[in-house]
Amino acid sequence: MTEGLVAPRDAEKNRPYFYIMREKEIFGLKQPDERGIQFIYQDNGRLIGSAQIVGNITDQDMLKLLEDTQGFRKLVHSIGVSVETEDPKEPIDFIFQMYGRTDTYGGGTQIRCSLKGDGAETRIHLSDVKWSEDDREPGQIRFEFSKPEILAVTSVRFYLNDGFCASEVSAEPKIDFDSYAYKQMIERSLISAGNCARVKKAIEKARRGENVTIAFIGGSITQGAGATPIHHGCYAYKSYRAFAECFGTGENIHFIKAGVGGTPSELGMLRFDRDVLRGKTEEPDIVVIEFAVNDAGDETKGNCYESLVRKVLTLPNQPAVILLFAVFANDWNLQERLSPVGYHYKLPMISLRDAVTPQFCLKPEEGRVLSKNQFFYDALHPNNNGHTIMADCLTWFFKKAEDTSDFDETESLLQKDPVIGCDFEKVKFFDRKENCQDKRIICGDFEGIDTDLQCVEMDENLYGTPQLPNNWMYQGKNKKGGFELRLCCRALLLVYKDSGAVTVGKAEIFVDEEKRLIADPHVNGWIHCNPVLLFLEKERREHVIRIQMMEGEEDKIFTILGFGYVE
Repeated sequence: MTEGLVAPRDAEKNRPYFYIMREKEIFGLKQPDERGIQFIYQDNGRLIGSAQIVGNITDQDMLKLLEDTQGFRKLVHSIGVSVETEDPKEPIDFIFQMYGRTDTYGGGTQIRCSLKGDGAETRIHLSDVKWSEDDREPGQIRFEFSKPEILAVTSVRFYLNDGFCASEVSAEPKIDFDSYAYKQMIERSLISAGNCARVKKAIEKARRGENVTIAFIGGSITQGAGATPIHHGCYAYKSYRAFAECFGTGENIHFIKAGVGGTPSELGMLRFDRDVLRGKTEEPDIVVIEFAVNDAGDETKGNCYESLVRKVLTLPNQPAVILLFAVFANDWNLQERLSPVGYHYKLPMISLRDAVTPQFCLKPEEGRVLSKNQFFYDALHPNNNGHTIMADCLTWFFKKAEDTSDFDETESLLQKDPVIGCDFEKVKFFDRKENCQDKRIICGDFEGIDTDLQCVEMDENLYGTPQLPNNWMYQGKNKKGGFELRLCCRALLLVYKDSGAVTVGKAEIFVDEEKRLIADPHVNGWIHCNPVLLFLEKERREHVIRIQMMEGEEDKIFTILGFGYVE
């Protein structure tokens, strides 16, 4: 990679600019070397989203220039960065990394400068940067602290080259969390209260001092993305604490957080037993399911989602299920697809889209409670305010549910035909460690175990837990042949690892000697778990699954993380 070192220079005045971060909270998450780092990803349209949300940029030509490094250099004259911490002498390194064409993480320029936590802006002139020929696109921003778990506030703005302009920046009124307009916004989030009997049962149990567990399963928003710090700033933790304070009698309320970034309910249903139930004798009393902004990648278009809902509803202890619909900054989610499931089983449904988006187009004097910049951390995730609002929506519903007198109809509703599908309600997961009845595996050249895995912060943890560590890894040694699995089932899903590394290659997946797909880890381009459906049939029969590296890719690596199957 090229180190884009910069020299100090007096800042130019009166050059137009726009913010991509404005008084944004950051947190130095602990690294193995004891430093603290805040990663802020800019690829896949995130930088464009920040320019729109934070910078109020609407010019499509300017936004398009942010898609790649060449356009970025044409648009941006210099970068202004400031960081404020409790200790104004705190040393912080700012790195803006370009991703490379041939080497995503190692081939691009890294623009660096050193800062102090005194809030003073440092100006980086792009004309001073030594650029790499491999640069493809703006990839990520990092703030590196000398020690971990430091909270800070940062602003980053792009000063523009001659010929470009941006609107003037005005101050935003503070959010009035006690206002009537805020209360109305929160109440607007409740699409349907559904049947509250199971929620009320959990509340009554909590008030009696009995143990109650509230669990959250979803994508990166449930993981806590955008919250600082991620473990206590996220909506899941805030909701759990509010529930404990409202209904608990001490330490009787327990918390499970099982969000995995970038993954749909297709993976959620596979990992529910492992990540939520965890082999414990006591099952959760309330389960919040949040996949409304992740399920665009669900190949079954809702079958996996309804299967997960039914999987939870049919647990022996009869937990309550709440459907939570988060929202992206472009006002999008999948609640039209998923809400029929909620109506079908009379489940409580809470929509952040319904709550916050109607007021984004208003001016403060017209009743706007907050702006998009005040709600979103980036184009995909809420910031601390946003996570607080999500928690307030859930808390308001819990208080409302306590006053209901519903009779639990869930058992009879589960006897009805599914509204989308429930083919995966009884899906089981297995990997290298967990046994699967009637399976026969020949590892072939997939003998290794991959340790470079997606890691997520579970429960109240600040550290990341590696996802699916009991895997099969091909390590570039093509001697013993491919991976083979023989299994009697009627449906099978494969979970493999995505990555942007140049050392990772494509694999061919065969089912009964028919090529079903080519698994390409570079499509998503970052380390995470990718579930794919290999087949879904009406009848159970034996299948032979073979996985081998594509021709020409034999010297690269590939990781099978696990399988989900329906007998």
